[in-house]
Amino acid sequence: MQEQPRLITLENVSKEYDGTVVLTDINLYVRKNEFLTLLGPSGCGKTTTLRIIGGFEVPTSGKVIFGGKDITNLPPYKRPVNTVFQKYALFPHLNVFDNVAFGMNVAKRPKDEIASRVQKMLDLVNLSEYGKRRVESLSGGQQQRVAIARALVNEPEVLLLDEPLAALDLKLRKGMQLELKRMQQRLGITFIFVTHDQEEALTMSDTIVVMREGRIEQIGPPKHIYDEPRSAYVANFIGESNIIRGRMVRDELVNFCGTNFTCVDFGFPKDAPVDVLIRPEDMLIVGEDVGQIVGTVKSVLFKGVHYEMIIDAGGFTWKVHSTSMQPEGSRVGLSVVPFNIHIMRPMEEAVAND
Repeated sequence: MQEQPRLITLENVSKEYDGTVVLTDINLYVRKNEFLTLLGPSGCGKTTTLRIIGGFEVPTSGKVIFGGKDITNLPPYKRPVNTVFQKYALFPHLNVFDNVAFGMNVAKRPKDEIASRVQKMLDLVNLSEYGKRRVESLSGGQQQRVAIARALVNEPEVLLLDEPLAALDLKLRKGMQLELKRMQQRLGITFIFVTHDQEEALTMSDTIVVMREGRIEQIGPPKHIYDEPRSAYVANFIGESNIIRGRMVRDELVNFCGTNFTCVDFGFPKDAPVDVLIRPEDMLIVGEDVGQIVGTVKSVLFKGVHYEMIIDAGGFTWKVHSTSMQPEGSRVGLSVVPFNIHIMRPMEEAVAND
């Protein structure tokens, strides 16, 4: 499949507030029709990045390029972009139809065009029968859909979404994740989504941008971010991890827990200290006599689709996810295949070199 062209590019974008640096040299591009997610904890700079793309903030340095044109200083209303905020900012004195139609009314579009496009948007967000309802009578999920319809009715090239699901309960949030992805695919426009929720990012995104302290830590498709994290920070932020210090004996051979393990990583110096990542679901529980690692089950927690076991192997405590439960106090062996061992630079070295 042919790669989509770049639509938005941030070039060396930095931002300061009263001498405090919140973004440092952000270089990022967003493709046409892409669902890109800015992911990270509070204060990492993801919302500031979104606001710079939307024109609500001007970078202290750097450029914002849209379709080959420099729009760094262009105000929001002149950009082909609309935004859905965490607080939906609907007009309580207007019904659903008039909330969605608001921007088109301001632009003095013909009434028949307004009626047609508003109804099309209400159909898209599954609110076709709600046009005359007061927004205050709607549920949180329905209000969010109205906010999305209002943002989409003017047919922007890009939709910015700043944690729009944060106020919803868990079940509704999961349902809306699928709805948003469906809308994006159906409309074929670019979505840039901000969240601190890793599951949300993994579920919806074509590309995830993991941010940390005003910098980009890693960019990639969800599966690559999960399977090949660049650092312990990314590994811990995306999913659950066992991370243990090891030593690279040579290419495709690493030592940890006093044992040499075959892996698939290469290019590290001989005997270099490394961080070894193994996901809990990739640890196999086997007989004590055949395990590469032997330990004692310290706790067992039923998680619905699997059991989570904490296994003390002396020098390290492992978290293991398995559909087969082993009772507390039992001795077990642990095994891991080479492909599921991921080698990273130690966190302190990665930070020092960035």
